[in-house]
Amino acid sequence: MFDKNYLLPSDALNLILKAIQDNTLSTERLRIEDRYGRITASDIVSSEDLPGFSRSTVDGYALNSADTFGAKENSPAYITVKKEIFMGSIPDFELKKGEAAKIPTGGMLPQGADAVLMLENAQIVSDDMIEVMKSVAPNENVIHKDEDIKKGETVLKKGHRLRAQDIGALAGIGITEIEVYKKPVIAIISTGDEIVPPDKSVNPGQVRDINSFTLSGLISEHGGIPVKKGIFSDDYEIIKDVIQRSLDGSDMVLISGGTSAGTKDMTSMIINDIGKPGVLFHGVSLKPGKPLIGGVIDGRPVLGLPGHPAAVVVCFDLFIKPIMDKLSGLDSKMIFVKTVRAKMAKNIASAAGREDHIRVYIDERKGEMLAVPILGKSGLITTLVKADGIVVIPHDKLGLDAGEEVAVNFF
Repeated sequence: MFDKNYLLPSDALNLILKAIQDNTLSTERLRIEDRYGRITASDIVSSEDLPGFSRSTVDGYALNSADTFGAKENSPAYITVKKEIFMGSIPDFELKKGEAAKIPTGGMLPQGADAVLMLENAQIVSDDMIEVMKSVAPNENVIHKDEDIKKGETVLKKGHRLRAQDIGALAGIGITEIEVYKKPVIAIISTGDEIVPPDKSVNPGQVRDINSFTLSGLISEHGGIPVKKGIFSDDYEIIKDVIQRSLDGSDMVLISGGTSAGTKDMTSMIINDIGKPGVLFHGVSLKPGKPLIGGVIDGRPVLGLPGHPAAVVVCFDLFIKPIMDKLSGLDSKMIFVKTVRAKMAKNIASAAGREDHIRVYIDERKGEMLAVPILGKSGLITTLVKADGIVVIPHDKLGLDAGEEVAVNFF
């Protein structure tokens, strides 16, 4: 049974965020080539128009749209082809009434043209005349000067996570260097006398280290720099020493293991002994992930994570990722969760007062998206491997019914 005095995950997270509310990483100025996924440290304003000229979006004929009004296959309009425009060149002429110029996709519109007739809607009559088989509207098949980005326009706001298309837009307006927040450096400490490296054989009672590799991958995917400190014995002085050393040069410290209520649970004591304010909570109303410890030491978050792999992943999504976002300067309005609507494939029960995170995979049956629960204990890594995402059962619900529509949060 869950203690009703345990904090809800959202309340526990807010305690940490409040304690580090003034903490944001320093910035660095870097070239845009490798800035995918980084967070902008200031508003980015364009110093020029994009495009800098009106251009065609198709291969065809630049012309005045009024010359084509009423044209159709059985009653075409006839227009004189004055010249041809080549890519990268500036037309040195102006089209008059009844005139057109052949133009490629991306070519610059000449003066006097407000539209482009597609090649397939024209019939060549002679070297200097075409039949217009279809009328075009003003601005059809044209991108006008500054239609994409205007000079002085804010292209990207501070706190924006850069995507591939954002990098392309910056290149398009000639911005090659930008100020971004540094990546958070996150130390990962594995504790437990039973934990051995993955390249070692295991004896009865021992398990290979899974969590530090899982955490390292999740941190890297989310824009952080993981630093694995190693595996350490359940000894007070040893763990205290590695946490103190990890705080030097890290923006957050994660301790995997040592959070249960057993005799070897020293994590809370060590966090409180090292610095202030120390432990903010020990335990949350969450499954999996109940034994989570959250603390702050001299402005740096320190989390004691449960030992089960599934609990580690849930705690990453609910706690570590939001803390990374805060440290990285990400605008909270720019945080999105990839979800899909689906129907539960079967009934799932939950205990009142706790938030359950159910691992599911997506199955399509008879045109419907179904969320199929993956049942298994949180210590089983395969429940994560088989899963596509998580369905959350809120703390005030006693479960989900088969056929009930839910949001699946993808990993």
